[in-house]
Amino acid sequence: MSVESLITQHIDIWTSAVQTKSTSGRGTSSKLDLYGIKKLRELILELAVRGKLVSQDPNDEDASVLLKRISAKKNELIDSGLIKKPKKLSKISEEEIPFEIPQNWVWTRIQNVGHDLGQKKPDTKFTYIDVGAINKELGLIEEPNILEAADAPSRARKLVKKGTVIYSTVRPYLLNIAVIDHEILPEPIASTAFAIIHPLDGVLGSYIYRYLRSPSFITYVESVQNGVAYPAINDKQFFNGLIPIPPEKEQHRIVAKVDELMQLCDQLEQQTEASIAAHQVLVKTLLATLTNSKNAEELMENWQRISAHFDTLFTTEESIDQLKQTILQLAVMGKLVPQNPADEPASELLKRIAKEKAQLVKDKKIKKQKALPPIIDDEKPFELPDGWEWERIGNLSNFIEYGSSQKTVDSLPNGVPVLKMGDIQNGKLILGQHKVMSSDVEELPNLYLKNNDVLYNRTNSAELVGKTGIFKGEDDIYSFASYLIRIRCNPQNMLPDYLNLSMNTPMFRETQINPHIKKQCGQANVNGTLMKAMLVSLPPLEEQHRIFNKLGELMMLCDQLKNRLFMVQEARLQFADALVEQVV
Repeated sequence: MSVESLITQHIDIWTSAVQTKSTSGRGTSSKLDLYGIKKLRELILELAVRGKLVSQDPNDEDASVLLKRISAKKNELIDSGLIKKPKKLSKISEEEIPFEIPQNWVWTRIQNVGHDLGQKKPDTKFTYIDVGAINKELGLIEEPNILEAADAPSRARKLVKKGTVIYSTVRPYLLNIAVIDHEILPEPIASTAFAIIHPLDGVLGSYIYRYLRSPSFITYVESVQNGVAYPAINDKQFFNGLIPIPPEKEQHRIVAKVDELMQLCDQLEQQTEASIAAHQVLVKTLLATLTNSKNAEELMENWQRISAHFDTLFTTEESIDQLKQTILQLAVMGKLVPQNPADEPASELLKRIAKEKAQLVKDKKIKKQKALPPIIDDEKPFELPDGWEWERIGNLSNFIEYGSSQKTVDSLPNGVPVLKMGDIQNGKLILGQHKVMSSDVEELPNLYLKNNDVLYNRTNSAELVGKTGIFKGEDDIYSFASYLIRIRCNPQNMLPDYLNLSMNTPMFRETQINPHIKKQCGQANVNGTLMKAMLVSLPPLEEQHRIFNKLGELMMLCDQLKNRLFMVQEARLQFADALVEQVV
């Protein structure tokens, strides 16, 4: 089977094997790793360096003859003093050879196909090539720096020229590899972070470049590298690595075929990313019809349209997350459960909350707060059902307090664990290993958390500031840091879970947090004063319970859907791996 047939006959495997990644990467779908296409690229390189990508031509000069000619040329350069004689490396043993190659190919060590160009300390203006100068996708030097000798970094030492292959030996998994494909002026000098190989006539730098990116060479590097956080190999390990050398003419055919197939992969990648992006827009648009529905009849009509295509719409992790966010939004708009006219209206809850707070002030348990401005119609993000009310968070809560600024350490006798902003995840507070502060501080016991306290993150990045989580833990065990604000309300009047839900909805962020974001030193701040004035919708207490129960059911279904998706995705990744293993 030709590689072209392999691509087209199994295109569904290559394009459907997609997984979520935590860091942005190549392409427009930054949250996704197109795993199948990535494996296809690796397969193309692996077939190429094994002699399985293009056919062998019996008329080609045997690679053993080519290597003899290269060896003679290298000895000539050594004898003339143009290059230094390298240290002799051991002969290749049978155990070292990772796979079989065609009969007219030869295994040799990388050192034997070229040489380095020596080192010098810059003494005049020069072109400095460091890792940042490389376009690793194209294998080219793209952004070198021109420096004066006086500004030369201590690592600027290795000489290079047109035709040289450079390989970053620091964090080699990043594949910062390039071929210098043109004359560079002023004189180019590379960082000592690179291993340098200038191939002799008969070995293409473009072939070496593709071999250094192949899974086989990556496996060798991983077997000899040192370090965990910043793994690296040294020059000796690089030059000691094996490389399969085809006849020179076949090298040209291999490079041309690899480039042709990589262009097909590029097209496949672009089409897949475009399809994923279009799918995301479609899901977002259809879900928006639910929150924009004017009445129950229109809502049901829009939901019927979505449910008819449910299996094709919710096929990615992002689409399921969008569904979750829509459910949250519907909940606080009064569109998730039906209203009951017999429920006590929220206006009565507001009267009780105001009366309770007045008593707390009278009993000197809280200070009288500055009156918040009345709510005007222009502030209200959407219309509410009968029996609901808009209210400011400051008026709904009994206590709003900043956390502790006490220094925390890893451990202390009787230390109090302190929750920080990173512990708020997806509307919850994650309890585990935390730094502690002394229990002998004046702030305690006042700043101990109690079950159902809501914590609001007032300072963070612009994307994360304002995130909120609810504490579900034992009373008087944990405290919280100063970048967090504690909101405590009486569950007899307002469910803390409903308040936390409201503050985690998309529209709350859009209308209540984003307009107030102020950046300072790379951080954004939306303080307690602003937070107290933010609006949430308040349903009758009985409906709050019904909403939260229904929400639990629907979120469980979404999680089950996501778990099934993970199983399908894992199967697709395994299919891609199995197909690659079968072909190689």
